[in-house]
Amino acid sequence: MFSSNSFIQRLHRISPVRTLLLFYFIAVIFSTTLLLLPVAYQEGVQISLIDTIFTAVSALSVTGLSTVTIADTFSTVGIIFIAIILQLGAVGVMAIGTLIWLLLGRKIGLKERRLIMTDQNQTAFSGMVSLIKEITLVLLSIELISFIVLGTYYLQYFPTVEEAFLNGFFGTISAVSNGGFDITGQSLIPYKDDYFIQFITMSLIILGAIGFPVLIEVKSFLLKEHIGHRKRRFTLFTKLTTTTFLILIVFGALFIYLLDMNHYFADKSWHASLFYSLFQSVTTRSGGLSTMDVSQLTESNHLFMSFLMFIGASPSSAGGGIRTTTFALVVIFIITYARGGKSIRIFKREVHEEDLLKAVTVTLMAIGLVFISSVIITIIEPYTVTEIFFDVTSAFGTVGLSLGITSKLTTFSKIILMLLMFIGRIGIITFLFTFKSNKNVGNYHYPKERIIIG
Repeated sequence: MFSSNSFIQRLHRISPVRTLLLFYFIAVIFSTTLLLLPVAYQEGVQISLIDTIFTAVSALSVTGLSTVTIADTFSTVGIIFIAIILQLGAVGVMAIGTLIWLLLGRKIGLKERRLIMTDQNQTAFSGMVSLIKEITLVLLSIELISFIVLGTYYLQYFPTVEEAFLNGFFGTISAVSNGGFDITGQSLIPYKDDYFIQFITMSLIILGAIGFPVLIEVKSFLLKEHIGHRKRRFTLFTKLTTTTFLILIVFGALFIYLLDMNHYFADKSWHASLFYSLFQSVTTRSGGLSTMDVSQLTESNHLFMSFLMFIGASPSSAGGGIRTTTFALVVIFIITYARGGKSIRIFKREVHEEDLLKAVTVTLMAIGLVFISSVIITIIEPYTVTEIFFDVTSAFGTVGLSLGITSKLTTFSKIILMLLMFIGRIGIITFLFTFKSNKNVGNYHYPKERIIIG
């Protein structure tokens, strides 16, 4: 007879990666169950099971793609449910689980620490519990401040205090988690002329996408925290991801403007063009919120934004995609190889060969996933390649931007997008490690032989 003890024993025999996937699968079931409750919907509104699952997966993977209009479908309770799921997806299933264990007074064992390390995409085993505490403290502090500021500011837009602070609450969660959901029915288009709301939202998206380790290091630096008798210095990860992140935002905004300067931006003022292009560049990191109807941009801009969404956010953040550090390492590797270099050097440090191998593997695997998914959906659906490619990269990058075809897709295409959102959230490496064999490969080598390349 099957007992709880035997289940726990079997669970301990599963690899940390597969256990993590199991927990995420359970989280999907939990999220779907929440959204199936009648109290989650407005009176007289019903949606199909596949659309409910799609919304749950999109929220848990903090993507924001939706087959229904949140504002017209869900009640206030349903909106709060979605906010809870977004928070769960942003921090990570194991982080939430760790906090619950700590509140219950349970000891965080070896297995749990390995799961946290896998979930947070960390390379070091030590300090996992402290990391979760730091992430939670930083994230909740940011959200509390933003909730108060936005809720108070929204009083000028809404007739009641409840509506104003509900929009402030959901807007904060959606932006920090990079979830991309909105309860206006038009994303942030109603606030396209309000630069204060745009600035706050962009700041929240950046804080959620730049990486939790970066936020913790910046906090420690600003508070002048020390390690022993030494001053805390920024790690190579923080330097590389911050530099790449800012470069992508600046050049992304520049190219978004240039590609539509004679089209969408032709009749716009300089400050409107600046905020439109800057916001779109920031939101393609993984935010998903928008101040414009992106379908009005040129096809070349759609392709460029797809490239930005494919890169996505930074590792150990609320975002998806191949991640900024992956993109940076691949580009630097190409430049280094073209110049005849043998090793990658960044900020007076050399990069481990294993990290470079991971970066190349992630990039190639991601290209394959996006290409195959696009081809399959193109065969099934009647939409253009650009429209489909845009939604596919948006799903993989857990961004949430769409050219308006998501709600019209068939069930099979929705399943493909759900898989992409899930893989984009947990990361390519974690996904690949689910197929890793526990068998000992053997400590031996075959003779090497050269192969003609290029």
